[in-house]
Amino acid sequence: MTNKQLILILGAGESGVGAAILAQQQGFNVFVSDFGTIADNYKSELQNHAIQFEEGTHEQAMNLINNATTERVSEIIKSPGVPEKSPIIQAIRKAGIPIISELEFAARYTNAKLICITGSNGKTTTTMLTYYMLQQAGLDVALGGNVGKSFALQVAEDNKSTNQSDNLQTCKLTNLQTKYYVLEISSFQLDDMYDFKADIAILLNITPDHLDRYNYNFQNYVDSKMKMLQNMTANDTIIFCADDEVLAQEMQKYSTQANVLSYTIQNDRTKQGFFDKKTITIQNTETLTINITDMQLKGIHNYGNSMAAAIAAQTINIKSDVIRESLQTFSSVEHRLEKLPFTVRGVEYINDSKATNVNSTWYALESMNDNVIWIAGGTDKGNEYEALYDLVSEKVKALICLGVDNAKLLANFSDKVPVITEARSMHEAVTKAYELSQKGDTVLLSPACASFDLFKNYMDRGIQFKNNVRNL
Repeated sequence: MTNKQLILILGAGESGVGAAILAQQQGFNVFVSDFGTIADNYKSELQNHAIQFEEGTHEQAMNLINNATTERVSEIIKSPGVPEKSPIIQAIRKAGIPIISELEFAARYTNAKLICITGSNGKTTTTMLTYYMLQQAGLDVALGGNVGKSFALQVAEDNKSTNQSDNLQTCKLTNLQTKYYVLEISSFQLDDMYDFKADIAILLNITPDHLDRYNYNFQNYVDSKMKMLQNMTANDTIIFCADDEVLAQEMQKYSTQANVLSYTIQNDRTKQGFFDKKTITIQNTETLTINITDMQLKGIHNYGNSMAAAIAAQTINIKSDVIRESLQTFSSVEHRLEKLPFTVRGVEYINDSKATNVNSTWYALESMNDNVIWIAGGTDKGNEYEALYDLVSEKVKALICLGVDNAKLLANFSDKVPVITEARSMHEAVTKAYELSQKGDTVLLSPACASFDLFKNYMDRGIQFKNNVRNL
């Protein structure tokens, strides 16, 4: 690939702007196209770097695509939110121009060690916990992918701060300090990754999610997740949950040279991590046992997440005392089973806005006591709610359906909870929850759906929930 080729970037959010800055640094001509409105902070970044862009249209991008040759447009870097079915992606496929993700592009220009986490549920908690452990160990570590700053932007900043050449081979020779990136990676990002290689790959689980993006074919989604393991060598490590039936089946089919480690929430001492109802044990490079009463993260799913992170930490020789202290002091991430630090009339409020699929909500309800007022709903992604029936019948006293179209929730749960009602705003939902609650109840926002019908994203949904509860 020669310099001054054109890189076209679709999407001007965190990943797109970061990719644009790195591409410019590496000597490419860059053009950014966003069909929506570009946020002011990202627009300022593009203007400060004199990067050309368009917003509210893909007109110039389409002209480049339709008139391009491989000598003029070398690659397209696509932001994860741009769907495969969109007209511009179809035009790119017809033109035969390669499409890659920001992570694929950024990995070309760093020699850092990449610890990569994927799964349908628990990605953010496990990523943040792994990052925290590396921080506590005093390692040079950064956070990226689906959380934190753009991976590409951080690579650009690293290259600039160390005066690294734009040639990757020179970069590998000049950077003698080991740098780590802990990356949360979604299926949408994996779809456009080809030469990318993880040094440590963590696969937490695979349950139906985003099926609307995969032609409602679960195996298509599974195949996307399993791309995490591509290109791994004998020097690399795979860590996976042995309890997940889909993962266990896929791992049997998968041939790899990498070192394969596993964990379980059962008392199976043949695994590198196991749970005996009172303690979790990690036995990779060292043996570490910790009582779950000493851990900040609670719930069976979080014991699995903790084991995955701890096994990864041991793989890079972080000592047991650092891992133990990290497990004792790390608390849950925002919007994931986040208990608000106050009660209202003796009622607890829990923000689980990041639960955008049925499986995430199952874990949330499983960790609750009785008398739950459950706020759910949003943009349905092909959800099947049967897995929640028993928990809802057992624990939920009222369901508030928060969405533009609540027909599917109403059809599934109208005969399973004593009270079911609808809301069209977070203010209305929280007000109804307040009116339905009494001392000892728990109000749980765990939507099991995407947020885009009423909110900008799951973070906006969670923030609105917390603000409305504070105003009660």
